[in-house]
Amino acid sequence: MFKTLLIANRGEIACRIERTARRMGIKTVAVYSDVDFHALHVKGADESVCIGTAPATESYLNIEAILAAAKKTGAEAVHPGYGFLSENAAFAEACAQSGVLFVGAPAAAIRTMGLKDRAKSIMAKSGVPVVPGYLGEDQSVERLKREARDVGYPVLIKAVAGGGGRGMRRVASAEDFPEALEGARREAKGAFGDDRVLIEKYVSTPRHIEVQIFADSCGNVVHLFERDCSLQRRHQKVIEEALAPGLTGPVREAMCSAAVRAAKVVSYVGAGTVEFIADASEGLRADRFWFMEMNTRLQVEHPVTEAVTGIDLVEWQLRVAAGEPLPMKQDQIAVKGHATEARLYAEEPEKGFLPSVGRLERLRFPEDVRVDSGVQEGDEVTVYYDPLIAKVIAHAPTRKGALEKLARALAETEIAGVHTNNAFLLRVLKDSEFVSGGIDTGFLERNAESLASRQRPPEPILEAAARFILHEECRSGAEVDDPWSARDGFRHVGRAKPTLDFMVDGKRVSASPGSPDGGAPSVFRLASGLVAVIDEGVTWELQTYDAEAGAEASGVATDRILAPMPGKVTRVYVKEGQNVSRGQALAVLEAMKMEHTLSAPAALGIEAVAVAEGDQVGEGSLIIRFKQVDAT
Repeated sequence: MFKTLLIANRGEIACRIERTARRMGIKTVAVYSDVDFHALHVKGADESVCIGTAPATESYLNIEAILAAAKKTGAEAVHPGYGFLSENAAFAEACAQSGVLFVGAPAAAIRTMGLKDRAKSIMAKSGVPVVPGYLGEDQSVERLKREARDVGYPVLIKAVAGGGGRGMRRVASAEDFPEALEGARREAKGAFGDDRVLIEKYVSTPRHIEVQIFADSCGNVVHLFERDCSLQRRHQKVIEEALAPGLTGPVREAMCSAAVRAAKVVSYVGAGTVEFIADASEGLRADRFWFMEMNTRLQVEHPVTEAVTGIDLVEWQLRVAAGEPLPMKQDQIAVKGHATEARLYAEEPEKGFLPSVGRLERLRFPEDVRVDSGVQEGDEVTVYYDPLIAKVIAHAPTRKGALEKLARALAETEIAGVHTNNAFLLRVLKDSEFVSGGIDTGFLERNAESLASRQRPPEPILEAAARFILHEECRSGAEVDDPWSARDGFRHVGRAKPTLDFMVDGKRVSASPGSPDGGAPSVFRLASGLVAVIDEGVTWELQTYDAEAGAEASGVATDRILAPMPGKVTRVYVKEGQNVSRGQALAVLEAMKMEHTLSAPAALGIEAVAVAEGDQVGEGSLIIRFKQVDAT
């Protein structure tokens, strides 16, 4: 076994690898960009090296800088984690040329499975079922349109070199195809440097089920059963489970055997995941699942597999990379109970899941569940990297128990300073359709309005904020006893119950302090001056009413589109003088690895376009200014 391991990644996966390496007595080296100088993964390593500036292309994707850090620190092996360079064949080859062990799949397997068209062709020839579609070299628009028509709508356009939902579009009709193709190619080019796509039949009631496989250099291949990743938003997984609900023994055997066969065909070594799409319209059947792709790395959702098998997958990766055989044979691997993982993101579900940036002024997790995180209280969530705050994993004897345990854990979680999807996750975990296991990959899209809608703070939340503010004023020595400072109407006899006014959705709302009913929520003042109230996992940020601010809010501007977050303008669809309809796409903003389409709020005219394609903009920057369109 090697003695020093460099981790070519950041965030929670770097911290997670450090934990296993430390237990195994392996020295760890962290690499970091200049904005990650104080990051948790840097603090947790035995040694650290700065490899560049904040943009990933200048640091975490800089192969030369990473290998220079390995040489400088004497690291004998490099673990790429997931994302960044984890499935980069050139990086695996560069490690070998530098005499450093690459803790991952062989470069040949990465290259083969990284191109979806080639991978599917190999799987089909090997007897692994694949989804009907087009995998050809002819990438002309007309050929792709014709193939989509022949496959039959709806179809999926997918980046050949892609993953994680980037470069993927669902297309319902031939009319929508050209615009969807353009968007998929543009996103694929930006994410992977390759704009080639394939066409795939869209399964109407799809379940996304993946099998964890492991192989060593001695020719042994095993599976560690499956995970269900059907709960997705824009092809990004949100909640994952092991095992898959409703998957019977014969279907499990067929799927896991196909995954092992896929790994053997490409002479695989290390940890990998074979992903299948299953048609759940008539229940999960052995003849109704198809190979989608193989991820030649550790997966974000690997903790649920670790929970039900009791196996440390990172330890297995390190041992296999060092040339050791797999620690267990197939008949020795068993599962116990059920595990569920939720991904906590800094984002705003009620605003189309736009990422949220800022300082984590409060970050508290319960202790009876596993939490994988790469941040701590006081850290900044920036625009440069994925906005994942943490993964929360619950394990119990039954699925029902695991879901309930995870929901309790999220309800006890406290996060403030950035917006999160915690309330959204809680609604999902309590949804009757999800609890019954009757889900597919379209579940979140179908239920977006109810699960991601903005909710008004209930009266007890406003009362808690009022109590806090009045208590704060008393401690500061405010003259609340004179009639000019009192928060109630003047009267000659006695005192009225004090009230405070808050701004809620641009409207004035009054509340009295009241008395706590049951457990008191957490209440504190944020750096912005807002009062944060956290109750049952939901964070409410409340602003006291200000007459001038209220007047301004009552006439909230509808004459412009502002950037909802910092990012890069990748497309501008309109020009000055043009009339647009409600919902029409105006521009595309790229931020945190994803594209966000900015649409017209109503039928309006374009008075001015303030940006051009390629511009970098800050949050609140003017994008489009409107003028009213004469309805006559």
